[in-house]
Amino acid sequence: MSAAQLLPGINQHKVKTNRLDMAYLLSGAGNIPIVLVHGNCSSSLFFQDFMLALAGTGHYQVYAPDMRGYGDSETLPVDATQGMRDYSDDLYSLVQALGLSSLHLLGWSLGGNIVMQYAIDHPETLRSLTLQAPSSPFGFGGTKGAEGTPVWPDFAGSGGGTVNPDFVQRIAQGDRGNEQNSPRTVMNTFYFKPPFRAPADREEIYLTGLLSTKVNPGNYPGDMTPSNNWPGVAPGRQGVNNALSPKYMNQADFANIDPKVPVLWVRGANDQIVSDTSVFDLGFLGQIGAVPDWPGAEVYPPQPMVTQTRTVLSLYQANGGQYREVVLPDCGHSPHIEKPGEILKLFTEFIDSH
Repeated sequence: MSAAQLLPGINQHKVKTNRLDMAYLLSGAGNIPIVLVHGNCSSSLFFQDFMLALAGTGHYQVYAPDMRGYGDSETLPVDATQGMRDYSDDLYSLVQALGLSSLHLLGWSLGGNIVMQYAIDHPETLRSLTLQAPSSPFGFGGTKGAEGTPVWPDFAGSGGGTVNPDFVQRIAQGDRGNEQNSPRTVMNTFYFKPPFRAPADREEIYLTGLLSTKVNPGNYPGDMTPSNNWPGVAPGRQGVNNALSPKYMNQADFANIDPKVPVLWVRGANDQIVSDTSVFDLGFLGQIGAVPDWPGAEVYPPQPMVTQTRTVLSLYQANGGQYREVVLPDCGHSPHIEKPGEILKLFTEFIDSH
């Protein structure tokens, strides 16, 4: 990345972990470590203002890594059959390399599922866990009902084949234009709740982060398998969108982690990406007529993503854990950017009490 992408007070570092070469941003001189994990089609660049706000308190040292296949970290393929484990294992290797023994962890979108997996595998290293607009613990696409029941045996309607190929191609080409499927337009329409728009300089930085997504079968969006079941595509075996498929990712085990880590779940009321009526879910798109030959609500209803997350967190609470759900009005998929003051207050009050 060029220095122009970094705001004053943010430094980029690189470290060779026992798994890969990872780039991360660092800010703040406090003694309480916070690690922020970005989502799909983004990078650490989306966290800079939030990092500076946290650093400004004087209490925290704030890290934001680029996960494999994003930003300036090494581009290694993702074994989708492991669900989120390639990413969570990478994250643990970074935590070890940095010598962090007890940290606060926040994951946004895909990052929310990465940190849930990390919590399943390494709960003893955590002081708190914050999930910001996480995908369902039962994967993205291909399930129905609060318990994440698979729609089809082959999980058709999830995975690498469900992504708009024009959007994928535009990322690969580094498109910075304003057409309908241009990354800039997709970001402004779906990452945020219109008419919200980041200041022009920040928009360019975020777009650079989005365009750092590595497009190939091993990373974004992944490979695919044809299916005889609607909508005709089933998951492949590699890449991020297959790793998010319920064929490989089921995080119901989160309800059983021990020790129990306090959880803050924050989401925007108007999130169009992760929702019980997500415009990226083929069940919902079929219902509204955007994808033809929908087999109907009995067979393939919209995936209740938020309800599924609440199901797992409620079970976590029933098992002795604690969680708090906060819904921010007039906010989309990126609360830390759209509602920075509210998120800073919520997040710091939460971690300071743990």
